[in-house]
Amino acid sequence: MTSTLKNIILLALMVGAAWVAHASRPTELMAKTRGDAKLEAIVPAAFGPWRQLQQSAGQVVNPQQTELLDSLYSQILTRTYINTNGSAVMLSIAYGENQSDGLALHIPDVCYPAQGFKVTGSSNSVLSTGMGEIPVRRLQTELGQRKEPLTYWTTIGNKVAQGGTARKLEQLRYGFRGQIPDGLIFRVSSINGNTPLAYELQAQFISDLLGAMQPPQRQFLSGLN
Repeated sequence: MTSTLKNIILLALMVGAAWVAHASRPTELMAKTRGDAKLEAIVPAAFGPWRQLQQSAGQVVNPQQTELLDSLYSQILTRTYINTNGSAVMLSIAYGENQSDGLALHIPDVCYPAQGFKVTGSSNSVLSTGMGEIPVRRLQTELGQRKEPLTYWTTIGNKVAQGGTARKLEQLRYGFRGQIPDGLIFRVSSINGNTPLAYELQAQFISDLLGAMQPPQRQFLSGLN
């Protein structure tokens, strides 16, 4: 039996169990246990060789309408960073306090084409950092002459969940404990026609950023302690 089939069977069983137990639907927002978690304060403006560029938010693509962004996410952070070699990485984090079915995260695979980008390649990968490994998804996108490779992951609660089935399973696991999980999309991208070099730069940026954080903030953003 393949792992995909096992996941589908497990998902079906969990959905059935959730239906039987619908009377005890989760009501406790996990976000309330995090205190005042503000992305602007959690993510440093300078760390290692990286410094935030001011007045550069226009470069960062948020491929959704403002009204939709406001309804889906409670916080959105967009910044551009440059390192001592002059290489730039764009960061976007969208955080939602309520990851119930109607307020699910909208992933770049769908949102970038909706903005007019062409997705020319995609793959799942594992990003190694000094703190551990993160399951990530990588896309190659382009809009006219703009080539923008990107790396992203999604979290549900305190865990990275790669793919729709994994995200649903995590929602259900929290639901069985009476909790409504929060979640976020962490995305970095570079305007660079050299895709392997762009991914290498993004991996270094992520490792440097997470290494500069305290464990609670690191777990919040990436699932790593």
